[in-house]
Amino acid sequence: MGNPAFGTYDNFAVYEMATSPVAADVYEQHLREVQRAEELGYQYYFIIEHQNSHVGQLTAPMVYLSAVAQRTQRIRFGVMIHQLPFYHPMRLAEDAAMLDHLSRGRFEFGTGIGVAEHEFIRWNLPFHERRQMSEEALEIIVQAWTQEEVTYHGKYWQFDEALPVPKPYQQPYPPIWVAAHSPSALEFAARRNYHVSQNIDVDAVIAEKFDYYRRVWRECQYPGPMPRTFLTRAVHVAETDAIARAEAEMALLSSRRLTREQIAKTRVGMKGNEDSPTNRELGRVFEGMSTSYDFWIDNGLALVGSPETVARRLQEQHKLIGYDVFCANHHVGPIPTAQAEKSMELFATEVLPAFAS
Repeated sequence: MGNPAFGTYDNFAVYEMATSPVAADVYEQHLREVQRAEELGYQYYFIIEHQNSHVGQLTAPMVYLSAVAQRTQRIRFGVMIHQLPFYHPMRLAEDAAMLDHLSRGRFEFGTGIGVAEHEFIRWNLPFHERRQMSEEALEIIVQAWTQEEVTYHGKYWQFDEALPVPKPYQQPYPPIWVAAHSPSALEFAARRNYHVSQNIDVDAVIAEKFDYYRRVWRECQYPGPMPRTFLTRAVHVAETDAIARAEAEMALLSSRRLTREQIAKTRVGMKGNEDSPTNRELGRVFEGMSTSYDFWIDNGLALVGSPETVARRLQEQHKLIGYDVFCANHHVGPIPTAQAEKSMELFATEVLPAFAS
């Protein structure tokens, strides 16, 4: 098991938008940060998309990533994830292919079905059909990238000799990632030879799920190489363990509570997900994240401490899970920008050398 590649995972939380006079200042700040991340040697930069949500307020990710493409030269980037039911698949395919050209082949395509019912209700989208919609959309997107014309007759989209252009810069197309929590999603990704990503489950559960994914992939007898696995976690590095905890503890505990409170105040409010073993476990994790700092730390959901502490925990986590890409989310809840930037610097300069070949 080789060393992982490292990146940053960026979200544009409601706290930043609420405290900035104009959104342009927030975008500019994050663009400067991704430039600095590239200078520091981070290999990946991912953002998150949500609609109708206070979790993330980067609602036009392709527009923003076009700016990232022009501000950087080496770092690979993408959205982890595009919620596929919210998109017209042909337009998304063309947007992604164009962005792949603008970046000279640095685009990574993250996909998922979405998890919050209230986001779907507000756009009059059928939440309980999101998996079927997503699978149909992804099939169309791959056809748009690989065929000169697309004629398709599905339940949700129909095309009669569509002529999608351009084809992607990367051939046959950019890496496709599937955000997978349920066994069916893991199996879907494995059987189609797609990469797989995770961000919510506790470490022990992710280790089991990634093992299952790899086992199914081997059963398919693809010639290789094996697709990659991706993990993102909250990370806060400071000069000492005590300083790191003092800066990060309340930010971690309030990150989910504050966003849920904002949505709960709206007329549509919050809606629950289907009852399943996967969703019950995710609910348990969300509850623990809202009530206990130790729950974050003990389950690997956050890596907080001095450079030495974070390096040790990161090595232990990698040994357990065996991921190929690790992205550090330094913008933990309402943590001040200066502290997030300090964490990013310390992680790159004092933690990552522990993983040098």
